[in-house]
Amino acid sequence: MFNVNQTAHLIGEALGVNEKCSLQAASLRLGSNPVAQRIPMKFIFVFLLGSLLAASALAAGSKIIAPGETLKKLADGFSFTEGPACDQRGNVFFTDQPNDRIMKWSAEGKLSVFMQPCGRANGLSFDRAGKLWACADGSNQLWRIGPDTNVTIVLKDYHGKLFNGPNDIWIAHGGGIYFTDPFYKRPYWKRGPKEMDECVYYLSADHKRVNRVINDLKQPNGIIGTPDGKMLYVADIGAGKTYRYRLHADGSVTDKKLFCELGSDGMTIDDQGNIYLTGKGVSVFNASGEKIEQIAVPEEWTANVCFGGKDRKLLFITASKGIYGLTMKVKGVDSQ
Repeated sequence: MFNVNQTAHLIGEALGVNEKCSLQAASLRLGSNPVAQRIPMKFIFVFLLGSLLAASALAAGSKIIAPGETLKKLADGFSFTEGPACDQRGNVFFTDQPNDRIMKWSAEGKLSVFMQPCGRANGLSFDRAGKLWACADGSNQLWRIGPDTNVTIVLKDYHGKLFNGPNDIWIAHGGGIYFTDPFYKRPYWKRGPKEMDECVYYLSADHKRVNRVINDLKQPNGIIGTPDGKMLYVADIGAGKTYRYRLHADGSVTDKKLFCELGSDGMTIDDQGNIYLTGKGVSVFNASGEKIEQIAVPEEWTANVCFGGKDRKLLFITASKGIYGLTMKVKGVDSQ
């Protein structure tokens, strides 16, 4: 005779990660309910099987997830994964920040170490020339890294004051760079106290001018822009909100508008203009700010996300100690 959890496990073995998570949660709720424990097993089986069919129907009807596809764990054993960015060949680079290394997940599905140490890099992004930009959290700097891992320190302070810790970065098609600068005190820092407010900055395409463009957020974190360079999305993770701004040729931003009542650690955008936020799994919103999808990830925290692969249809997710992939109908448009 099987109990509730055993029944859920047997059904779950035939499922992908998303459906298994939902089923396991349901079984836990049922198993801990004294009333449910007196329900005949066949009725519980029907309930769990119905949950499976509903989840499968939801995936089949998704506007963005490829039919029949479920979340897959690509690799694990990391300390904390962050900052994924895709190069022009479809390879995804991401950070294992506590271990001070940048990893590479090739378009062929092979894992390797690209750079170690790496300045405790956090957010990453590739520019048009194929250089990898990194928010070097170890020394609160902004780096540009060549294919041979040679480093150029592009920014180390703002008007003589240390950055809090550049966190996430988006490179516009014209070459201008936007990055967030929240304050997360690190045990490995050898610096003094916080010197500036938590803001968003713009670095001109010629790298000669840096301006503070957003200064009224509690704790800016995730950032992404539209491929036409007209809109910028910034997540205020401290306030639990994400805002949308209009971009201008000089790098300035105007017309701040609330996009959704949810903050985010990392962000990406697809070719349909949908915005992907991370934290408790991946939450997807259309360009109007309406939630259209929730992708469950079986980790304590989902830090960041980008599109990778040769066809840019692999949704690549960094989540705590693992990395995950989900094949999509839609595809990515930028490095992130």
